[in-house]
Amino acid sequence: MTEKRSSFIETMLSRGFMHQCTDLDALDELARNGTVVAYIGFDCTADSLHVGSLLQIMALRWLQQTGHKPIVLMGGGTTKVGDPSGKDEQRKLLDDEGIARNMAGIRRIFDRFLSFDDGPSGAIMANNADWLDRLAYIPFLRDIGRHFSVNRMLTQDSVKLRLDRDQPLSFLEFNYMVLQAYDFVELGRRYGCQLQMGGSDQWGNIVSGVDLGRRVDNRALYGLTTPLITTASGAKMGKTAQGAVWLNEERLPAFDYWQFWRNTEDADVGRFLRLFTDLPLAEIARLEAMPGSEINEAKKILATEATALCHGRAAAEAAAETARKVFVEGGIGGELPVVEIARDALANGIPAFEALVRAGLAASNGEARRLIKGGGARVNDEAFAQETRAVSLADLNADGIIKLSAGKKRHALLKAV
Repeated sequence: MTEKRSSFIETMLSRGFMHQCTDLDALDELARNGTVVAYIGFDCTADSLHVGSLLQIMALRWLQQTGHKPIVLMGGGTTKVGDPSGKDEQRKLLDDEGIARNMAGIRRIFDRFLSFDDGPSGAIMANNADWLDRLAYIPFLRDIGRHFSVNRMLTQDSVKLRLDRDQPLSFLEFNYMVLQAYDFVELGRRYGCQLQMGGSDQWGNIVSGVDLGRRVDNRALYGLTTPLITTASGAKMGKTAQGAVWLNEERLPAFDYWQFWRNTEDADVGRFLRLFTDLPLAEIARLEAMPGSEINEAKKILATEATALCHGRAAAEAAAETARKVFVEGGIGGELPVVEIARDALANGIPAFEALVRAGLAASNGEARRLIKGGGARVNDEAFAQETRAVSLADLNADGIIKLSAGKKRHALLKAV
């Protein structure tokens, strides 16, 4: 193309969000000449999203930042079915009360990243239960189901992988792609939605929606997918030894979230700055070019900017200051996770391995014992001499706090109550 790209498509390309698009040039022209209404769906399987969903959230954020209108589609209906994509077994089915509770937790995340106002680019939060729960089965099969080829559905990765592994796929889950495609059509009818975005594993489902829109409404719809994000070492983004990196404060404190980004591999810093912060590309180019150990300063900026988007600027700066006190000054930061423990228990003394488990620094007594034997566990910045060494009242500082550490970067505080 000789014509300048729209700011939306240019952003998707230059910052690394683009994996596939059903018709890039046509979508680009649409974005140049008007407001694109686009959606991404999020099922309500937990009361928080985790960092694996962050790329999609940032895609909606950049859509809005470049003048277009995002729709956050909550899967109040599809959560009752369960997306088989990438899953080895059927999800646990939730009742309406559980789905509503999870939806409320997820909504709080989007209030940080998007602006829900009445303007032309103001975000909308929709719930597909509003139309899916009202569907009549026979009319839906006749009007929508007849446009789907079972032969083609069996070739979709979400289905094919389960069948190839001889893992059961329920008829309930088999319907998921039909419902997702219908969501796209319904959003087009209700809000003029023209674009569905999602992860690369959603390509087949998205294309089905584009095709359905053409068949039933003669509507031009588009699909865009983002790449699967892995780290430079090949690990899946957001998977850690301690579990998922949640986006809600109740699930994961802001300090731990900051620390997750601070631990980014050197080779990923520039890419993650482009994907997960709002920093200008010129500034990112300067940061990723920092030589040698100076790249650690870029990691701190990445951690602070990513945390500011998710938890607010004040929480991000508090986390950065805590890290400085803990790692540079060797002190105790105010944002470290605090675990309360009965003073009576400390009076009798708690074995070191048990204290580490209680503090959330080890998943089991065995893991804690191995950590201590390897010299990786400390109390008040001093290595444990042995795994049965008692953590007691004698370890309390003047504020009634005991600092426990696992390795150089994970810390927690025991508070006597």
